[in-house]
This record gives sequence, C-alpha cells and structure tokens, in this order.
Amino acid sequence: MAEEGLDTFPRLLLHHAKVRPDRPAIREKDLGIWQTFTWRDVADQVRAIACGLAAHGFRRGEHLAIVGNNRPQLYFAITAAQCLGGIPVPLYEDAVAAEMIFVLQNAEVRFALVEDQEQVDKLLEILPQCAALEHVYYDDPRGLRNYTQPQLASVEQLKALGREFDRAHSDFFEAEVAKGRAADTAAMHYTSGTTGLPKGVVLTHANLLETGKGAAEMEGLNETEEVLAYLPLAWIGQNIFSYTQWYACGFCVNCPESAATVATDMREIGPTYYFAPPRVLEALLTQVMIRMEDAGWVKRKMFHHFMDVARRVGGRILDGKAVPLGDRLLYALGDFLVYAPLRNTLGMSRVRVAYTAGEAIGPDLFSFYRALGINLKQLYGSTETSVFVCIQPNGQIKADTVGPPAPGVELKITEAGEIVVRSPGLFREYYKNPEATAEAKTNDGWFQTGDAGYFDADGHLKIIDRAKDVGKLADGTLFAPKYIENKLKFFPFIKETVAFGHQREMACAFINIDMEAVGNWAERRNLPYSGYQDLACKPEVIELVRECVEKVNADLAADPKLANSQIHRFVILHKELDADDEELTRTRKVRRRFIAEKYHVLIDALYGGKSECHVETPVRFEDGRAGTVKANLHIANAKVFPLVTRKAA
Repeated sequence: MAEEGLDTFPRLLLHHAKVRPDRPAIREKDLGIWQTFTWRDVADQVRAIACGLAAHGFRRGEHLAIVGNNRPQLYFAITAAQCLGGIPVPLYEDAVAAEMIFVLQNAEVRFALVEDQEQVDKLLEILPQCAALEHVYYDDPRGLRNYTQPQLASVEQLKALGREFDRAHSDFFEAEVAKGRAADTAAMHYTSGTTGLPKGVVLTHANLLETGKGAAEMEGLNETEEVLAYLPLAWIGQNIFSYTQWYACGFCVNCPESAATVATDMREIGPTYYFAPPRVLEALLTQVMIRMEDAGWVKRKMFHHFMDVARRVGGRILDGKAVPLGDRLLYALGDFLVYAPLRNTLGMSRVRVAYTAGEAIGPDLFSFYRALGINLKQLYGSTETSVFVCIQPNGQIKADTVGPPAPGVELKITEAGEIVVRSPGLFREYYKNPEATAEAKTNDGWFQTGDAGYFDADGHLKIIDRAKDVGKLADGTLFAPKYIENKLKFFPFIKETVAFGHQREMACAFINIDMEAVGNWAERRNLPYSGYQDLACKPEVIELVRECVEKVNADLAADPKLANSQIHRFVILHKELDADDEELTRTRKVRRRFIAEKYHVLIDALYGGKSECHVETPVRFEDGRAGTVKANLHIANAKVFPLVTRKAA
C-alpha cells in the first residue's frame, strides 16, 4: 500500500488530492444534513489553515492543542499543524477546565483550535494559569458574537488570513511539506492518567503510518471503506482509525451530528470498518435487551430461541468452519428473522471488519456479536505502541485471546508474567519525562506494557489483567478483577463494577446499575422511583443484581483457577462512578486505587460483615459546583458454588 515518498501525513494528503480529488474524504452531519468534503476540498482547507497559522507565527516544533468532538475543521487543523512541522495535541472534550491546565502547561501551548463556545469558555477560565496561550481559534461561532478577548478568532478568520498569506507566499506551503521527515514527531497523545498525572506520548509519522498501513494491508482496507468517527479525538484508538488509516487508505470518515444521534447516523452511513471499545458494545447490547423485554411474548421467545442457535454455531459459520447442514439451515432462518434485522438496528449491516480494544472485553459480550454474524475482532495495543500489537486474523478468532503479534511486532513474556513489546510503532519518549521513559523502555527497545498475560498453544496472546491489578486471595489462589468485572458487565442491568479481593479471604464488589435498563425493568413492574439513588436502594433491584452475581459465580465455579474468586458480598453504589469525580479516566477506565481509598469505609463494611453502611461522598456537578451525596447502603450476600470438576472423557 505504501508508495515511495508517502511517509508523512501532509504528503499523503497531497497524494490523495491528486489521485482521487473528487472522492468523498470526510462528511459531517449538520442540522440533519450530511455535508461532504472531497480530498481536493480537504487539501484546500488544510492549506488555508496552515498558512493562517504561519501568518500568526506558528513555528516548526510547536504544539497545537485541539479540543472538541469529531469535526472536519479539527481534523484539518491536525494536518495543518503537521504541514508546518508542528505537533497536534488533542485534549478530551469532556474534561473540565482544571484538567486541561497540566497538558497546556506541559506542552507550552501557544495555539489552540477548539470546537465551540463550551471549549472557548474552558480555555478562557484557565488563561491566567496558561500564560503561553496566545491564540484560540473556534469552529462554531454560536454564542461567541460578543466575546472580545484578543486571543480569540474564528477558524473562518484564520483561513481568510491564510489565503492572503498563501497568495503573497505561493511557494511556502509546498516547501514546508517538503521539509517533513518520517522521523519527525507527528502527534502527542496524553495517557489517561490512571495512576497519576498524564504523560505526553511522542509519536512520529513513521510510528503511526507503518503500523496503520500494516494493519490495513492485513485486512484489505481500501478507499471505498466508510468509517464512523464518534469517539474522543484525544484517544489514540480514534486517531488510528479515523486519522492514521484515513490517510493510509484514502477512505471516507463520517462525523455524526452529536453523541445523541450516533446510533441514527450510524444506520444512515452503514460503516464497513468499525471500531468500538467494550463499553460501547455493552451499551448497545443493553439497548437490545431493553427492546426485547418490551417486545411481545412471541418475539421474545423467537429471539431467545434463535440466539441460542447463534451462540452454538454463529461464530463457527463466521470463521468458515464445518457446521452440520441442519444447523446451517436453522441459522439461515434465524438470520432472516432475527440476526439481520438486529444488525440493521445496530447500524452494522455493512460492517466487514470490526475491532474492539481499549480494555479487556468479556468473552460473553464478544461472542454475542460474533454470533450475530458481525466480524468483530479483538485488538491489543496502547498509546505507546501506536495501537497495533496483536490482531486476530480472520478464521482464527478466540473469545479469550487477542490474537498473534501484528506484522513487524515482537512480543515476549517476562519471568514475572509481564508482556513486553518491540515494534515499528513504539513511541519515541514521554515528553519532558526522561525518568518515566527510562522506566517504560529498556535500552534495547522493549516497552514494558504493565499487562500480565501468556501465549496459548496456537501462539495467541491471552491477557489476564493489568499486572499491577492481578493479585492473590489470602489462600494464595489467583484473583483477576477485570475478568470478573467483565463477566458481571455482560448483564444489561450492570453498567460498571469494581472487584476487590487481593490478600483478602474472599472477593467482594461495588456495582453501578444501568439506569436505563433497570429503570425500564422497574417501570414494567410498576415499581416507582425518584432517581438513581432511590432505584439502586430498592430491595427488588438488589435482588435483581444478586441473581446476576450468582450466575457469574456459577460460571466461575467451573474454572479451577478462578473458582475461589466468586463474589461473596456486594453493594450497589449510591452514585454512578464518574470521570468528573476522578473515579474513572476520560476513556472510562476504572481508577481502582483511587476508588479503594475514596470508599475505604464501604470496603471495611463489606469485609467486616456489616449489613449496612452510611456513606458521604463528595461529588462535582455538571455546572462545576461541588457537593456531597449521603446514603445508607445495604450490603448483600451472594450464593457461592463449589468447584465443578469435569469428568475425564
């Protein structure tokens, strides 16, 4: 796929504008209508923004902060910075203003391009702490008419300035693009800060493009693919699929109108190449199960019958394996009646390749989608490795592994069980943090992932958990909290969970109910409630969750390694775990240690045999105000099962 000299994003842009000028490159839904930019349009827009930045003094090696949802102008700004030898630094659009201070200070950001008034307000709020910030450009002008701060200008004003600059310096843009090298820094993505301050991961054009192109060749991706860009731009996963591989393949990226319209927009676009972290797939499954619960008796019966068939043979059919004719015919009938309509409802009718990554996915959830005939694969990687470390090849899909190493990737398991990686996508360094770089990378180029795992008999990597999270119960048996949490989250009524048990005599868990799924369940039973806290405390809801926990315990009882990790006691939290309260990262990963410290009184009650516990929890509301939520929480016991020993065949 790679051609001589196409080793930077700006060069690839000019290449696409030359060889496929009229093909759709990126679409944006605005006021219900899809607006399309061709590759020629993209090149023109990028040129104008780049020249505008240059006119304002943007220099090679500088950082450009990008804040907002997926919008074409933000994508153009990323490339524009790269054209000038600059480095785009995407920030999470849902981060509160205070969370942005460290990144803006650490990267010494002078220039920022943001989506709208909300992001402008955040930057203006922290301007006193970010004295270097001189220019803030905004895409959406709504609400900003009366803003008079000298730092502000619209993207349209920036482009107008750029076109004037371009007319006066007609050779400037091409000359700047020509200066770029594959080894230059292409982007800096900050880690999610699970255990401390985020770190700036420095990635080169070669890092991103070599891994992105290698995976694209493996999957046979081409310019006809349609991709939905709906995840945070600051997350490396979204960047790889809707930016790196966008340029590597020349396909079309589609930006939904808003988070609320993603499902509708996905059905309209019908992506052929799709990516979703487990939390998105969990949410989609919850929606499916809610709809089934609301359906009539006949439809529910038909759904469950054919899903049993799909779970038995769907994955094997998708992998091209031998299946008895009777089962094939039954699956074909199920496809007509259930699976195809369901794929259409999910917007996945045209999906040819789908990936899930970001954190471990529960085997039950993974198998559900493959049973429907969706070619979902597990992908393993990180920001530091430019994502692609392991990819499941077609026909070699396993629910409990992430596949063999991707092209060009070397993997080893240390004596301590930690996975270490060496690959073309390996980051250069952590920005201004040589100590962390030295700790993560060995002198001979191996990156210590912090994940624990092993290779199975077929050479596929199996991830157990984060190495720091894998522990042992007091009796010395294995305790892998993420594995247990994923099994619990397969149930539509459970949104989030945190398991505890390291060096304890038993495993216990915090649980967040899914407000929509449990609310729907309660309404159908005429069970009144006033909000999340009231619903979570209902005895009927506690019993509902207990049933889910005990089903997981029954499954764990069949696994000799994890049978002792069955959940003995649990509590349904009085509030949802929230990134604004620092309980989750911006990528929705649980900050396990922080939660253990914050709710230590509740953990003591779980292990102290108490049946109730009073908690007072500090929270931050959406408008920025701080407050306290108080509750008396009921601590429930769950049935545990003896180890199920399998008889020899």
